[in-house]
Amino acid sequence: MCLLTEEETVTTLVLPARDRAQLTCAAIRVDRGGRTVLHDVDMKVSPRSRWGVVGENGRGKSTLLHVLAGLLAPDEGSVHRVGTLALAEQEMPAEDERTVGDFIDTYLADARAALRDLDAAADALAAEEPGAGKAYADALEVAQALDAWDADRRVDVALDGLGAVSDRARPLATLSVGQRYRIRLACLLGAEYDFLLLDEPTNHLDLAGLEYLTARLRAHAGGVVVVSHDRALLADVATTILDLDPTRDGRPGVYGGGYAGYREGREAELVRWEEEYEQQQTEHARLKQSLSEAQNRLSTGWRPDKGTGKHQRATRAGALVRSVHRRQDDLDRHKVTAPVPPRRFSLPELPDRPGAVLLRVEEVTVGGRLHDSTSLSVTSGDRLAVTGPNGAGKSTLLSVLAGRLTPGSGRVHRARRVRLRLLGQESPRASRRRARDLYEAHTAELVTAGVLKEGEVVELGSLGLLTSRDTDKPVAELSMGQQRRLDLALALAARPHVLLLDEPTNHLSIALVDELTEALHTTRAAIVLATHDRQLQRDIAAWPRVALSQRRWTEPTRG
Repeated sequence: MCLLTEEETVTTLVLPARDRAQLTCAAIRVDRGGRTVLHDVDMKVSPRSRWGVVGENGRGKSTLLHVLAGLLAPDEGSVHRVGTLALAEQEMPAEDERTVGDFIDTYLADARAALRDLDAAADALAAEEPGAGKAYADALEVAQALDAWDADRRVDVALDGLGAVSDRARPLATLSVGQRYRIRLACLLGAEYDFLLLDEPTNHLDLAGLEYLTARLRAHAGGVVVVSHDRALLADVATTILDLDPTRDGRPGVYGGGYAGYREGREAELVRWEEEYEQQQTEHARLKQSLSEAQNRLSTGWRPDKGTGKHQRATRAGALVRSVHRRQDDLDRHKVTAPVPPRRFSLPELPDRPGAVLLRVEEVTVGGRLHDSTSLSVTSGDRLAVTGPNGAGKSTLLSVLAGRLTPGSGRVHRARRVRLRLLGQESPRASRRRARDLYEAHTAELVTAGVLKEGEVVELGSLGLLTSRDTDKPVAELSMGQQRRLDLALALAARPHVLLLDEPTNHLSIALVDELTEALHTTRAAIVLATHDRQLQRDIAAWPRVALSQRRWTEPTRG
């Protein structure tokens, strides 16, 4: 197997297996930190199969990709791989001294080596060296198997399709995280591995990039395993869904019929689970009542009616008790696991200032980052979508609105004592502080600064974003999705009048995205949102918008 990841783990050259490729795992169990992260996971990924992996943040989705890629040995179970494989993780190295060309060369190393070997074999053949004919035939076979001559063109096409930087002399350090993500994704698509393992691949893609990625994954001749919160991508690409959330029998759920089959099957499973649990609880209550009545009869000297046989009078109550105990023991042995109530996101009550202009910008630009001269105003309860392709300046505009960035020209006016909070695209560098301590220190600062009164502090647990177990972990030990949940909690802690959201669905679970979307429609606070999430864009289609690429304010078509 040939494996390539962000850490550039490369083994000796192995040719693509194409139709013979296999990637399977059986009875996988992974334990971490004293708890089981994955258990009883079975998968069979074949050429042209496309698996979507879903589940709440922290359920082990990224861990499963590491197991499939061979970067993590499971505590139990086995993995079988035949063919070439590449893993795209959520994170990328923060510091990288390479150029774009160096990065591309890493992914096309096999193709480069094959062409060098072919040239050397051709020279040997021309020189009529002994054995040159066979060496040339072997080298030609390898180059043809890799389609090595076309490798650079394939990467260039992918760079263009994803809107990525194609200047091979450009240092990676000068590029944004999103730009580096797109280059990495283009390399994966251009290298044509037998298996692609993708962790949240739609982060940092605009509409054109999303459409290109969707088309390429659907056409990919190999197998695909994609961990994603992107509901549109799952609906368009996945043929099978692996759900790592709890189920009635404790095993991961596997659903055919793509994303629609998963949504339908998961809902039906939850209904059956809850109905069975309710029936069991009802039966337990009935047995408990019967047992209590029987015990009361014994303790009060209960006797059967006159005329009942002496033996029956002595044994009947005890037999009743034993019968009830037997039935209860039987139920306990076949007890159905109680449905684990999913964490429900609860948006705290956010304040408003009816009629007041909370935020206004006039003809704002930022050199090299926000070229369009932009003007807008925000009042309480407003909803505003910021749209445009990558590089148009959406994140820059939100940073200006939040006061994190000074504009190069134009003016920004914020109402007196207005509370604005920005949820950025990426989490800050994770610390070793416990999530709970970080949140409590943050709210204490808000109170000390006079932003909040003591009675306005929102308890972290009341938001439904993190479990108590997770809040006791150092932030650096949380998954990216859990860190993102903490970022959201920190933004909401200030009870903002204006909430600025930059790609808010990045790294979040499908269930939380649905709940967050619903909350954004009902809160009294003003919301300014930038997103490339296609389903979220459909959900906010009625919102007014600032279209940076068009350099003008537009109102949506209503109807």
